[in-house]
Amino acid sequence: MKSFEELKSITAQFDVRGNVLEIKPLGNGLINDTLLVKTDGPDDYVLQRINNAIFQDVELLQHNIDCATRHIRMKLAGDPDIDRKVLTFVPCRATGKTYWTDGETYWRVSVLIKDAYTHEVVDPASSYDAGKAFGAFEAMLSDIPDTLGETIPDFHNMELRARQLREAVAADPVGRMASPEVQAILKDLQTYEEEMCKAERMYREGVLPKRICHCDTKVNNMLFDADGNVLCVIDLDTLMPSFVFSDFGDFMRTAGSTVPEDDPAVEKVDLRMDIFEAFARGYVESAKVFLTPVEKENLPFAACLFPYMQAVRFFADYINGDTYYKIKYPDHNLVRTRNQVALFHAAYAKVPQMKAFIDSL
Repeated sequence: MKSFEELKSITAQFDVRGNVLEIKPLGNGLINDTLLVKTDGPDDYVLQRINNAIFQDVELLQHNIDCATRHIRMKLAGDPDIDRKVLTFVPCRATGKTYWTDGETYWRVSVLIKDAYTHEVVDPASSYDAGKAFGAFEAMLSDIPDTLGETIPDFHNMELRARQLREAVAADPVGRMASPEVQAILKDLQTYEEEMCKAERMYREGVLPKRICHCDTKVNNMLFDADGNVLCVIDLDTLMPSFVFSDFGDFMRTAGSTVPEDDPAVEKVDLRMDIFEAFARGYVESAKVFLTPVEKENLPFAACLFPYMQAVRFFADYINGDTYYKIKYPDHNLVRTRNQVALFHAAYAKVPQMKAFIDSL
């Protein structure tokens, strides 16, 4: 971590008001370094080091965020609480851009939304709030005139993930394909590959549109006021064109499972229908203004797709010798794979139940 004076010097590159009094860590994000900047001016700020190892095109990243926040601000024009309902990024004094770089590291500053809180608890109430908030977020951006790009190319492209698994199997760099269990998992995943790749095919056929999606739909990526009302969606780095399945399926994979993604007790893995119904109800309520019939009827598919996709990614990494995901023990990625395969099967078995609920909305 940089010294206070170094961080103060970085903050001074931005058009902040007041003198900086204190800079300290904020939150527990895994990707970017996030700091709270206290000042004697009217505002406090959030200083972030953008992880350009993951987000390699920072210009595109901030272009997406700037376009989206500007469009949302236009939609909220006249709202007296507008500055608490959309993030405000501070321009760099020298360039006017919403990021600054010293040539190696990249930084940005946003205005701190005061008296706002994140929640970590996943229950039906918070899941309904999440569904409604992320659906409303997509709805506000459904008519954005700007062209946005993919901050992580092919992030949720199932055809690519399937191809990466085939390449891992063919190379077998550390000799793990000899295991009967590995062969059985591979056969199981291959059984569903064509079905799970249907989104890309539907897109090429012109049946399924791409939307501007958040692509990291977690309960803690929303800010709430003191009364528990959702203020705004935050953590916009993965904001990009994608299918609505990204926002729906990603939430269900993480929030809808009965156990964490690396729990070895696969017999305990199940999809929580109370979470599915709460999130789906909130999401459809706010997203119905733009959802096509095809998008709506395939929301249960999204709940299956994302554990399947994550199983493929964990499995490919295991076969490749654990080169991407951090592991805590030798079979960690295999355990994760078993878990996500079990969640996929649990979701797949509940598709009729999920479809019946979606049809009732």
